[in-house]
Amino acid sequence: MTDPGDYNDSVIQAAGCVLWRRSPTDGEPEICLVHRPKYDDWSHPKGKLKRGEDALAGALREVEEETGYRAVPGAPLSTTKYYANGRPKQVRYWAAEATTGAFTPNDEVDRVLWLSPAAARNRLTQPKDRTLVDELLVRVLEQT
Repeated sequence: MTDPGDYNDSVIQAAGCVLWRRSPTDGEPEICLVHRPKYDDWSHPKGKLKRGEDALAGALREVEEETGYRAVPGAPLSTTKYYANGRPKQVRYWAAEATTGAFTPNDEVDRVLWLSPAAARNRLTQPKDRTLVDELLVRVLEQT
């Protein structure tokens, strides 16, 4: 198998956000993770882009679809590259602060958790998703 960095036009394009907010109880940052029953995993909200869709617009759409929250986009974060079902996939990420909304379980996501950054790192299923928490801390939260 080739390196996921050797992508061509057949790559699955996706986007998502590391969604965060200030805790309503103590003002500390919390990160939203989604549980996908299909994969029984915990991840950041993300999904495939629609044909011709701008990546940031797609990331914000996916956040709202999966979590019920609208968000204000912030700094761009890393892009992850991996194989999904034998096909190369690329997911572009942004930091995004939750504004309004409320979660309602749906077909894709049955639960969300708002966790401290340390707890979110520990709960995430994929190691590549944990580095995004670290990036959020350095690029966004330490500056606010």
